[in-house]
Amino acid sequence: MNEQIEPIIEHWKAEHSERIFFLTLGLGAEIHWFFTQALEALKLGLYLPACTSFINGIESSIRVIYAQSIQKDINHLNDTPTLSNSLLIKAQSIGMPITFLKFPNEAQFQENLVSTKPKTNVEIVRVRHNLAHGNIFEYINKDLGEDNIFFTPECCRNLAFNLYEISKEWCAELAKFKQT
Repeated sequence: MNEQIEPIIEHWKAEHSERIFFLTLGLGAEIHWFFTQALEALKLGLYLPACTSFINGIESSIRVIYAQSIQKDINHLNDTPTLSNSLLIKAQSIGMPITFLKFPNEAQFQENLVSTKPKTNVEIVRVRHNLAHGNIFEYINKDLGEDNIFFTPECCRNLAFNLYEISKEWCAELAKFKQT
């Protein structure tokens, strides 16, 4: 009987650890709930809400922690810019580990970060801007030909899983940064 129960218990433990991962890092409720809710959406197959919540969590974490470093009152985040290359440069200048926001295969991260004319956004900024403004055209499925293109939230599945992996590493490194 124990042989049958042990794998179930181990599965529950792993699931629980995954569910509370972001909560245990000490980043604060103003940050961790975005990631926790994004993970719940991802597990339910709600890929668009997962993507936007992961991105909002990343943006919120940068803005809050950057604001805390330059001022003590974080109730006025309106003075802190939204997610952009320039905000990432400011965050990097105080030691935030922004390289952990790099997408897989994003070889030009540092070059794009400091680009001017022509300015090229790093991938996390580009994706944020596109999703925030409803530009989902790069995710449209064209597998059936130009006459049969379509979009469903599942078209963003890979993006959602990439953002989850980035978010886990980002939050773990951000927690280390906050302890210094």
